[in-house]
Amino acid sequence: MAYIPRIKEKYLTEIVPALMEEFRYKNRMQVPRILKINLNQGLGIAITDRKHIESGINEMTMIAGQKAVPTKSKKDISNFKLRRGNPIGVRVTLRGDHMYEFLDRLIAIALPRVRDFRGISDKGFDGRGNYTMGVTEQIIFPEIDIDKVSKINGMDITFVTSAKNDREAYSLLKAFGLPFKNK
Repeated sequence: MAYIPRIKEKYLTEIVPALMEEFRYKNRMQVPRILKINLNQGLGIAITDRKHIESGINEMTMIAGQKAVPTKSKKDISNFKLRRGNPIGVRVTLRGDHMYEFLDRLIAIALPRVRDFRGISDKGFDGRGNYTMGVTEQIIFPEIDIDKVSKINGMDITFVTSAKNDREAYSLLKAFGLPFKNK
């Protein structure tokens, strides 16, 4: 039997029927789903020291479970000593089982490790059913060895869904177990 991630199984058995009932969908295929999760880490300090890009790639690869790629600048900005084509960040896009595994680790392990955690903001929706949240420290993930971290960096996590509006996306992410602040 093929391996199915725990949270994907929860989506198929619990979340889909619940959302079908809540939004009165006629077909299971109308139920919104998470299409991909984008992780992005801006490393502005990498302009002066290139080894930060390598450590960022290694850390993001450990967190995501797949190879991260550097992002390059698109413009020359003299005030920031930035040249076009210089690496200034790291990103990775997760789909399929890797996406569900990351989501499970984020909800069950990483977010509870945040200091003074009171839930994530519900203000990160973009109007089209996508949600973006920020994490201030990459050391909340258990894959990162705190002793080997040279600089603490934050990251942006974007959930791209097939939801038509923010209300559907909120219900979907809430059903997955993302701990939103109480309104």
